[in-house]
Amino acid sequence: MIQTKPREIKPISEPETERKTLSAAEIGAVAHLYRGEVYRSTIWRTRLDTTSNWAVVTLGVALSISFASPEASPLPLVLVGVLIILFLMLEARRYRYFNVWRARARWLETHFYAPLLYDGDLHMEENWQKVLAEDYLRPRYHIGFLIAIGRRIRRNYLWILLIQSLAFAGKLAVHPTPVQSWEQAFQRADVGPLPGEVIVAIGLIYVVSWSTIAIWSYRVDGARAARRGAASSHSMG
Repeated sequence: MIQTKPREIKPISEPETERKTLSAAEIGAVAHLYRGEVYRSTIWRTRLDTTSNWAVVTLGVALSISFASPEASPLPLVLVGVLIILFLMLEARRYRYFNVWRARARWLETHFYAPLLYDGDLHMEENWQKVLAEDYLRPRYHIGFLIAIGRRIRRNYLWILLIQSLAFAGKLAVHPTPVQSWEQAFQRADVGPLPGEVIVAIGLIYVVSWSTIAIWSYRVDGARAARRGAASSHSMG
């Protein structure tokens, strides 16, 4: 389990001489370590797909109920937004775990396997092994919660949110008869004591907010990629 506030761990003492290579037994141990990280990342990747499927299924149920008849209420398309947000939060949390295992596996691929296959030199003078050891000694999330949310929105949820919003607008426009004016559309959007104008305004804020987080996280990821390219041997983020 990853600790957000790890307890103090006694640092490993530095060797008297700088190591330049690994023994055959140590290379075998690292190979098994890589297999373990790939397995863990695969398991958490499956969990990500599960929450996405839940969001799609619940949206499908809401669409079926709202479009079952011209007289059916559009309210299920509003309420399903709460479930979609819940699934998004759960998936973002799972993604932060997945990202740890994925980053470690990718780090081993680029700094262990690739140099070993390319020229037979592990380039341990670059200290990539110490970065990996530090990540095991003091495990932490590599990205923040909002970044994780933004990545999952860009990957899956933006399309789910847009389909939900378009379905709600379509329901107001065609059922029970084609809409004739904005006033009539707002009247159809009424939910109990809340007027249709408030519901539509909340819907716009709903879509714009998630879209903003997606764009912001995209820019942050671009900046992180540029920094990582400039110092690829010093961080796993």
